[in-house]
Amino acid sequence: MKHDVNEYDAVAVIASDRKHVWHHITQHKQFEQNDPMVIVEGKGMRVWDAKGNEYLDMVSGGVWTVNVGYGRESIADAVRDQLVKMNYFAQSAGNIPAAQFAEKLIEKMPGMSRVYYSNSGSEANEKAFKIVRQIAHRKYGGKKHKILFRERDYHGTTITALSATGQFERKHQYGPFTPGFVEFPHCSEYRSQFGDVDDYGVRAALEMEKVILAEGPDTVGAVCLEPITAGGGVITPPQGYWDKIQEICKKYDILLHIDEVVCGLGRTGKWFGYQHYGIKPDMVTMAKGVASGYAAISCTVTTEAVFDAFKDDPSDRMSYFRDISTFGGCTAGPAAALANMKIIEDENLLENATQMGEYLMGRLHQLYDKYDVIGDVRGKGLFAGLELVKDRQSKEPVDESLAIAIAADCMKQGVIIGRTNRSFEQFNNTLCFSPALIVTQAELDQMIDALDNAFARLAPNA
Repeated sequence: MKHDVNEYDAVAVIASDRKHVWHHITQHKQFEQNDPMVIVEGKGMRVWDAKGNEYLDMVSGGVWTVNVGYGRESIADAVRDQLVKMNYFAQSAGNIPAAQFAEKLIEKMPGMSRVYYSNSGSEANEKAFKIVRQIAHRKYGGKKHKILFRERDYHGTTITALSATGQFERKHQYGPFTPGFVEFPHCSEYRSQFGDVDDYGVRAALEMEKVILAEGPDTVGAVCLEPITAGGGVITPPQGYWDKIQEICKKYDILLHIDEVVCGLGRTGKWFGYQHYGIKPDMVTMAKGVASGYAAISCTVTTEAVFDAFKDDPSDRMSYFRDISTFGGCTAGPAAALANMKIIEDENLLENATQMGEYLMGRLHQLYDKYDVIGDVRGKGLFAGLELVKDRQSKEPVDESLAIAIAADCMKQGVIIGRTNRSFEQFNNTLCFSPALIVTQAELDQMIDALDNAFARLAPNA
């Protein structure tokens, strides 16, 4: 379907973009022959490009962000009204929407207490890492400073966030990295390191303990984990995994930092992904869906015990958390987040994410039954993945070119889907789906039809 583009000069906009804009994760050599995509409008689940082409967006803005869909006037109005009244002051002082959103957020997170504002998921994780490092110096003479992270998890794009990321190709050419970050093995049961076993989750968790013991428990201050591995292939945790992870953290006095940048604010059918698994974190970081992309905001949320580690006699000049985020003081973020949370509550979007997630998984399993190239179907709520393989018995991954081709075929049909993108040497073979929480059965069916067509053309069964 074509969209009216009369209100602007499409040729001029595309030319300006090609000449001056440096796009994220994009090889620009292609734009010497092809036009860059320029998205100019969105409404509900759909977006339009500068040429008037319409797309059904099944990745919430390309990077799992626009959780309540496009064109939400109530969020835009809330931001506009707040900016006119008070747009910015450094977060060394408070402001009304920051106080109000912090209270609302903490209501959704039993056991948590304090909210530290910044701008992006990478920055939120950096704050958590700095908290761990400063506690190490204040309580342990600097020794308990190491931070563990899991193979296949992603925690951000800055050098230190990449230091905590278990994806080789994302880190390639960006070293040397920040010292003190240590990787332990993944928890993908489909890619089991132990063969076919009944207690995979416990065994995978014990791999973390092995690394702790090798490093020295008195040197490890925290572990940073996604509740569901996102960009690493939508890997849901196996049974028994989180219980054992928490037991190990408690045993060695290790802070548990949960990265909810992707799963947070309803993506999985609960406010946060960790709430499915009985996890009691010390720190939780979030960004993307907090304001559904209507304003920049991220949060580093901690327990009161973590917060109290920085309360001391004012005569100790270096005792407080000496960190600042300039635009953490912009009021647009929490104003948008409040309006975003209200939409999720008023429209029962957690319930819709659960119901539509079940429907989505059913439809994906139908594709699994039809096409042998699909090796595994996994996910939680409106967060799902298909791992593609050359052979179901060997589980040999397909080359990433097939995942790229399937995503491109869907795009030609007017449906935008995601995929693992230059993260691994072998495992860039997962198609990813994360529609806005407002998605309907009809829209999910449209996506499944596009996938069906793409598989039939590009990967038919022999």
